[in-house]
Amino acid sequence: MPIAPGASQRRTTLLLLALALALLLLHLLANGQYGFHRDELAVLDDARHLAWGYVAYPPLVPFLAHVSMQLFGDSLTAFRAPSALAQALAMLFTGLIARELGGRRAAQLVAAIAVGCGPFAMLAGSMLQYTSPDYLWWVMAAWLLLKLANADDGDPSRGRYWWLALGLVIGLGMMTRYTMLFCAAGIAVAILATPLRRRLASPWPWLGVLVSLLVFAPNAWWQWQHDFIYLDFVQHIHARDVRIGRTGGFLSGQLLVGTSPLLAPLWLAGLAWLAFAGAAKRWRALAWLYLAALLLFRVAGARDYYLAPAYPMLVAAGVVALERGIARLRPRTATLARGAAALVLLAAVATTGLIGLPLAPIGSHGWRISRQFHDNFAEQVGWPELVAQVAAVYRALPPEERARTAIYANNYGEAGAVNRYGPRLGLPTAISGINSYWARGYGNPPPTTVIVLGDDAEGIRDTPATCTLAARVRIPHGVENEESGHPDIYVCRDLRFDWAKAWPKMRSFG
Repeated sequence: MPIAPGASQRRTTLLLLALALALLLLHLLANGQYGFHRDELAVLDDARHLAWGYVAYPPLVPFLAHVSMQLFGDSLTAFRAPSALAQALAMLFTGLIARELGGRRAAQLVAAIAVGCGPFAMLAGSMLQYTSPDYLWWVMAAWLLLKLANADDGDPSRGRYWWLALGLVIGLGMMTRYTMLFCAAGIAVAILATPLRRRLASPWPWLGVLVSLLVFAPNAWWQWQHDFIYLDFVQHIHARDVRIGRTGGFLSGQLLVGTSPLLAPLWLAGLAWLAFAGAAKRWRALAWLYLAALLLFRVAGARDYYLAPAYPMLVAAGVVALERGIARLRPRTATLARGAAALVLLAAVATTGLIGLPLAPIGSHGWRISRQFHDNFAEQVGWPELVAQVAAVYRALPPEERARTAIYANNYGEAGAVNRYGPRLGLPTAISGINSYWARGYGNPPPTTVIVLGDDAEGIRDTPATCTLAARVRIPHGVENEESGHPDIYVCRDLRFDWAKAWPKMRSFG
């Protein structure tokens, strides 16, 4: 008895859900390894100070961290649960994108695996930064754009609620990371360049725009109240990235951030198929979305990974194009082609797991291989030890001096680490001039002694105080990271400045 199309689709959906659940469990099991990344320590601190905005990013990720830790406990795994869930959902929706493109069960499953097990996606699911939810919103936006394209039969009322959903996703994206604006611009270009523009005569697209603006309004209001401080932040960060060469190689970098390098031909084929194939004409909006975002990021001088969330839709298109191509081959040749594709996918997944999952013991061969590709795991090592050394310096001070001593951190990783691990060691809350820490002030009463982290002999020389070297940070296992580059801990006394006058000049970005 043949299986009904509806039953077959439900089974495929269950298989996609099973894959997503497997990826979620994999991340949850692996994510307790090492420790908090320096960026995560800043998010963790901001999660303790919920607001409608922060200097470095919108409010959604700190909110997700706060909710997750309230629900599941104060642990690294609980903190990272939103990222693991976001990547599992991105995997699911990639499979659904392949379905909207006409892919059969195999294409949907392969597309989901190719994306969920890609290097960027693996890393995004292993740490809670804005990159992980941002990845999901782009994937969902592409899926919704396809739903609209497939509903476009000349009736402006068809698919009207998809416009509202698209507006909601864009709004949530803007509350996650401001680069969602590039996705929104790409969607606008895609609509204007395809038959979807006929739907603009309907009120529903504009209601979708209204939904996105309403979702984003609280953060926009916060930015207005704070003189659009993010613009100052991003100008500083961009100048730094240009100065140290991080913005170079943007175009060539796309071959590495889209998915595993072994699967780069897949997304390239997907882009070509969407852009030129007559069979893909209905879905050409995705090609326009990608090309517009690529051009805008290139003009803006962005780093290569900013465009990473645009690749799942191209990978899905490439898998569908491959499936269609194999279907035209002779049976024996088709079998060989499927076998070769499966081997390449298996190799890509295996190499990605080694590089992108926090599994290898520190200092092992697997750790060293991973370290050659990125420094994300290295930046998770040494924070408790750093704070323990700060606590030793603090406890060595006379009790009467400790009462008026502050711990000044030159970067947000140090500040976040002190505030994470310091309370049980009796340390006061760290102060810093960086990003949102600056707005939290220097304490009351003003400190008369300061323990300074993240400085060196040349930098501390200009401090209007008497500063002495008190200790040095020792990163365990001989790991080299940002903190090992400035290991000195100083104690500064006889402060020759007024905190109220000096603090406005101490604001910094990073």
